[in-house]
Formats: sequence, C-alpha cells, structure tokens
Amino acid sequence: MVKVCNLVAIMLIVLLPNVSSYDRPATRKNIVMHPYSNDPVSPEQVHISLVGPDKMRISWITKNSVMPTVVYGTTSGEYEGSANGTSSSYHYLMIYRSGQINDVVIGPLKPNTIYYYKCGGQSSTQEFNFKSPPSQFPIRFAVAGDLGTTEWSKSTLDHVSKWEHDVFILPGDLSYADLWQPVWDTFGRMVQPLASKRPWMVTQGNHEVELIPVLHRQSFTAYNNRWRMPFEESGSTSNLYYSFNVFGVHFIMLGSYADFEPGSDQYQWLEKDLKSIDRKTTPWLMAVIHAPWYNTNEAHQGEKESVDMKQSMETLLYNARVDLVFAGHVHAYERFNRVYEDKFDKCGPVYINIGDGGNKEGLAKNYGDPTPAISLFREASFGHGQLVVVNASHAQWKWQRNDDDVSVEKDSVWLTSLSADSSCQI
Repeated sequence: MVKVCNLVAIMLIVLLPNVSSYDRPATRKNIVMHPYSNDPVSPEQVHISLVGPDKMRISWITKNSVMPTVVYGTTSGEYEGSANGTSSSYHYLMIYRSGQINDVVIGPLKPNTIYYYKCGGQSSTQEFNFKSPPSQFPIRFAVAGDLGTTEWSKSTLDHVSKWEHDVFILPGDLSYADLWQPVWDTFGRMVQPLASKRPWMVTQGNHEVELIPVLHRQSFTAYNNRWRMPFEESGSTSNLYYSFNVFGVHFIMLGSYADFEPGSDQYQWLEKDLKSIDRKTTPWLMAVIHAPWYNTNEAHQGEKESVDMKQSMETLLYNARVDLVFAGHVHAYERFNRVYEDKFDKCGPVYINIGDGGNKEGLAKNYGDPTPAISLFREASFGHGQLVVVNASHAQWKWQRNDDDVSVEKDSVWLTSLSADSSCQI
C-alpha cells in the first residue's frame, strides 16, 4: 500500500503543475482608446479629486468649447446644485493641441453620500455619479503606481473596481505618454470609469517631465494642465506637491522632480505642513513620493531623486512620526519594516514600493541578494494595494497580485499608528 501511495505521489509531482510556483507572464501591448462619442461637446476623460474637507473638483475634456459648468444633486436626474469653473488648453511642439480642459469645484458636500452630476450643464446627455469620502472610520484607500495604458494597466483597474474604496492614490507615472500627447487622451478615457466615481489623488513621476531642451522648455505640461490637485488649498505654490485630509488621515504628496533641498520652496512648505498637523484629531500621517528612498531591487539604484531627496527630507518625516510612505518608480512590489537611516527603527515609517500598476516597460524582476533584514516582502509582479484605516490606532494593508488576471492576496500586515505609541512621542 505504501509503495502504491509513493507511486501516486511521484506521478502527481510529474504530471501536475507546481501550484506554489508562479510564472510571470510577458508584457502586454498598449491600448488605444478613441472618444466614446462623436459629439464635439460630449464630456470625456472625466475624473474627480478632493478639494478641502467638503468639496470635489470635476475635470473633463471636450473637443469643442463649452461652458465649464457642473450641475449636481443627491438624486438621479435632479440637480439642485450648480457651479461654474475655468477652462484651458495647451499646445505641445506645435503638433498637438489638447481639447478644452474644464475644471469645476463643487460643494459643500455631505460625507459618504452619492452625488449625481452632469458636465456641461443640464443639457448634457450623460449623467455621472461619485461617492464622497466618509467622515468617520473606516476609510479605504486603493493604491497603485506607474499605471500606463497597457492591457495589464486595464487589468489592475478592473481589479480595483471590484474593491469598494473611498480614494485612489497614484504615486506618479500616470500615462507613460513620454511626450506623445495622444496617449494622455487614451489614459483619461481608460481611467474614467473609476476616476469619475472616486477621487484620484496623484503625484508626478519621471514620465511626466516632458522637458525637451530648446524645443519645449516647460516641464509637466500635460500633467499640470490635466491633473490639477489641491495645492493652493494646502498652502503650496506648485501642483507638484500638496497635502490633503480624509477625516483622520493626512496625506503629504511630495514631488520627487521638484526642488527638495533644504531652503527650497517644497522643503519649507513641508516643514510648515508637518507642523500644522494635530495628531489628536488626525492620528494617521502618510507620505507619497515617486522615486523610492528604500529599494532592494536592482532597478533605479543610486538616482539623485531617491538618494538626495532622502538625505534632505527623511529626518523631517521621521521627526513628524509619519506612519507610512508609498513610492512608485520601481516596477515591482516591496514592503519594508519601520526604518530610519537605513536601520530598523520602531518610530520610523513603513516604506512600501508599489510601482506595479502595469505599464509598458514591464516588471523589474531582479532583486539584490541577500535580502536585507529591513525588507520584509518583495515580489516582481503587477498588482495594487488596499489600505483600510480601521480606527485611530489600527489599519490593515494588503497587496493584491493581479498580473495572472486573478486578484490574489500575497502580502498583508496590520499597522499601529505612531500617534498611538507613547514610546514614539516627541
């Protein structure tokens, strides 16, 4: 009987696939998405973002000029609110002109409420809806960086759409247009089903720079025109860095590609912003960058935006007791322990690299060996993150691998806010 069992076991090992193994698939092609409608005033590339505690920015693009007006209400087809905004457009290298970019801020809004809205006023034929964030715990954040416009990017968004969340966080490298402006239009159309329903809060990456010496002297042209964030409301002078609150969670969105040296505008703004936070009413403090300060992958080692920015700003975040720092740039996933100055520190932030949204450049598959003790989990796969801030002291982080077209939980950890740790009080 034993020999028979052993023979069966051997046959199963030979004939069946190793269920614990994982063969990473190849990159997938870029998607091209054309306008949903031939109507030149039909809204497209609709996305929303938070503005202050109770307002929402509605952004969209039309081929022809329209009044930048949004009507909205809490009942479908009934719009008791109305707001006007601004419109703009931009040229790039004289070979591309954007459509009309419309920007309207609506509110005040009730928390945790579904609002129905039309871009362009009552006469618009298309109604959208969004849910405002809650004013109590729990709060749910979806996180994915380095998204792009590939079929893997779409897979990531499909998985995120199946998870009920309140806000989407994107740590830089949005469209991967890389100067070719029509890709921005594809990106806007691709994200609209999600970004029109939940606020997207983003920061810039290296693929948004767009500077061409002599030919195009302005950086971040498309990013600044298309993805306006609430920088002015947070006291910043640049769309490249800002902060925002969602109830008891404060997010600092830093600019890896803006000046960050001591004495720079960004550095001084960060100092002031950190000093303004009351951890009794805002117990959670998060930061988002693009180029990671901690990274054991062979990709993007030693870059100025990582090394110099870390040297300039790490102590500011540490002294403020930042709980969690998200980064992108490296096309893989990695979670570190609480760290400060390259060593474990129970009062330092947890660092998470999540530049695995699905872009055209593929995965960064090679890690340094051996794994440093401060790196707790790392995997070169496409995926997205789910952060549930349960209450003032506890949150759960999960990373979902989704590049096998099935969302699989691969990493999970419970976090305690440093504001609740008496031994880390300053």
